[in-house]
Amino acid sequence: MKALLLSEYKKLDLTDIPQPEIGPEDILVQVQACGICGSDIHGWDGSSGRRVPPLVMGHEAAGTVAAVGRDVKGYTEGDRITFDSMVWCGNCRFCLSGQSNLCENRMVLGVSCGDYRRYGCFAEYVSVPARICCHLPDSLSFEHAALIEAVSVAVHAANRTPVTLGDTAVVVGSGMIGLLVIQAIKQKGCTQVIATDLNASRLEVARKLGADATINVSEEDPVARVLELTNGRGADVALEVVGATPTVKSAIDCTRKGGAVTLVGNLAPTVELPLQSVVTREISVYGSCASAGEYPACVDLLATGRIKVEDMITARAPLEQGHEWFERLYSGEPDAMKVLLCPTMES
Repeated sequence: MKALLLSEYKKLDLTDIPQPEIGPEDILVQVQACGICGSDIHGWDGSSGRRVPPLVMGHEAAGTVAAVGRDVKGYTEGDRITFDSMVWCGNCRFCLSGQSNLCENRMVLGVSCGDYRRYGCFAEYVSVPARICCHLPDSLSFEHAALIEAVSVAVHAANRTPVTLGDTAVVVGSGMIGLLVIQAIKQKGCTQVIATDLNASRLEVARKLGADATINVSEEDPVARVLELTNGRGADVALEVVGATPTVKSAIDCTRKGGAVTLVGNLAPTVELPLQSVVTREISVYGSCASAGEYPACVDLLATGRIKVEDMITARAPLEQGHEWFERLYSGEPDAMKVLLCPTMES
């Protein structure tokens, strides 16, 4: 089969590799669309340490069932599906308690690290366990369904955040996940959602997707503006979707006494925390990792138009153009968000 192989750092080769075998509980998926994630870019240059060549990357995907293992029930050849990026075991204490994102034996598609190597979805076919799969309605395109992994991150973050109907939320960072978080937290019941970013075009998209107010932090003080928009009270909740010290501090500073901050961004391994502000104002801080069982809800949210993703898709391209798009994204393609590689698309 055709696959985009990371043969060495910063080098992707379109090559032929054996079609993956499937076990009794697995599904062979013909990949129709797979998104390039920021983590793939950091893997491409070797900076993350989690994409050791040789490797087929890619974990945001959707496709059709090509074959099923002998013990698989509920899926047949030709079914339209998507699947979790995380392969969880289903047997550990976290999986059994509904926290599959914390699975003690988890692996991630398209990742190679010290503990495992799992080929991903920048290929014509991928093998995944049936337990991580989810059916798709005919009304939902494969391209939109490929973004369900990202949608699930946003929905999980919203589910982690304590919201009362009518609350005000600040979303710090309006990249792709931030734009999804804006929509998800609004669905949960926040009647005022304030988006912040440095990029004016992203803030324009944020307004289009439901942000009630936007703050360009390169032009104005976000804390002062949030206080103005909340009659001096501060936001009830803040969701930080960058993962750096300045943005974490901004999220905390924008939050009222007794409020809550959910940390979604994961850019830096460590950040400085304004400890006295958190303690003396009794701010609750939540971490949010991936998703845990939200895929069916995300399918419904996309299929019904309650969460929209089309404005986040920068380009659709065949596998043959994969290396070119990785170079462009690595170089900072202006205003690029999500590029989809489609193995069945002709170049």
